Amino acid sequence: MPSSKFLRYLLFGSLYFTQGTILGYFASLNALYLLDKGLTMTSIGVFGTIALIPFVLKVFLGMLSDRVNLFKMGHRKPYIYIGLAVQFLCLLAVPFIDPKASYWGFIAIAFTLQMGMALYDTCTDGLALDTTPEAEQGKIQGFMVGGRAIGTIVAASAVGLLAQHVSWLAVFWVLAALTLLPLPLIFSLKESERPSEKRFEWKAFGAFKNWTVIAAGLAGLVIFLVIVGANQLVNPYLQKELGITLSQAGFITSLWGIGVVIGSVVGSLLMSKLKVKKATLAILAMVSATLLLLAFLVLAKYGLVFAIVLVVSYGIAYGAAQTVTFALCMQFVDQRIAASMFAILMAFTNVGQGIGLGLGGALSDAVTFRWTFVIFAALNLLILPLLPAMFKRKQIQVPVPEK
Repeated sequence: MPSSKFLRYLLFGSLYFTQGTILGYFASLNALYLLDKGLTMTSIGVFGTIALIPFVLKVFLGMLSDRVNLFKMGHRKPYIYIGLAVQFLCLLAVPFIDPKASYWGFIAIAFTLQMGMALYDTCTDGLALDTTPEAEQGKIQGFMVGGRAIGTIVAASAVGLLAQHVSWLAVFWVLAALTLLPLPLIFSLKESERPSEKRFEWKAFGAFKNWTVIAAGLAGLVIFLVIVGANQLVNPYLQKELGITLSQAGFITSLWGIGVVIGSVVGSLLMSKLKVKKATLAILAMVSATLLLLAFLVLAKYGLVFAIVLVVSYGIAYGAAQTVTFALCMQFVDQRIAASMFAILMAFTNVGQGIGLGLGGALSDAVTFRWTFVIFAALNLLILPLLPAMFKRKQIQVPVPEK
């Protein structure tokens, strides 16, 4: 690892910043880019679902890095290099593929890009779990969450302006350049040999025979189905209702990103002030309430300012939901299969995202954006039957990330 503690924190923050720039693009402009190229919301939903499959498969990437010291360079570093390189090359190539004329070719390159991101994402998580003492875990996670949020905000602002005033080529190539930012810090990374108690063991996967673990994973699936599926629709909805421009879409997503940062603090406070079950119920209520407000109150007569307030409010609910979900998953990680087990728990959330993206696109074409938000708000109720299993072990304290 880098010799300076600050540089070590900066390494994790920069890797999550890079991921945040891609997430910022997908949150703010991807749907508008594909609509501009002639695709329907149903096709966009299918695209989003397929593009997220690598994040479902990343459990296998986690197993690979847990087991194999690649080129004797370490269990994480070489995979992070490969993931960033794949993302960089795909971003250089993607503007030359017409999404309508070569739909499946466009999906293939998006799938490959997401596979690269999934690789360095799971290895970054594994590296943090491998190298961070318990007393520093909150600070490391603060840098990672903050880095991703800043990346989302910066990208959402920049790509909206570039798309409107320069070109889509400039958008993708700027994202490619931002992918290279962590490289100087990765050069200084040196992984130490693993102690015996942290070496990979297949029997550690026996934890997934526990219904409590499965219930927590299923709850994460539902939460992410709702928040990500609905989030994809916000800017197309505002474009239809209020006629927002591409640069306004980027600006609104930046404000949404600030809401997410606030929401992560709110989620942490809920976890520390309330019992876990009450905190979970609180974030479900927040998500459903903000979706219903978006469904019924974002009307042209209220204007853009009111719509922005609602989007920021939804960002707060989104961030709080993520924080509580990740905190629930943290308690189940076994150090012997750190990257693998965390990736499996995250795979539940990624399956939820994929379902939500596909469902949201199809529903918005079939029953309008407004009623799709209502349906997503109602889907939160699917978590309620899982609560008894999730919280039966009340003695377990869920670690809450510092913000």
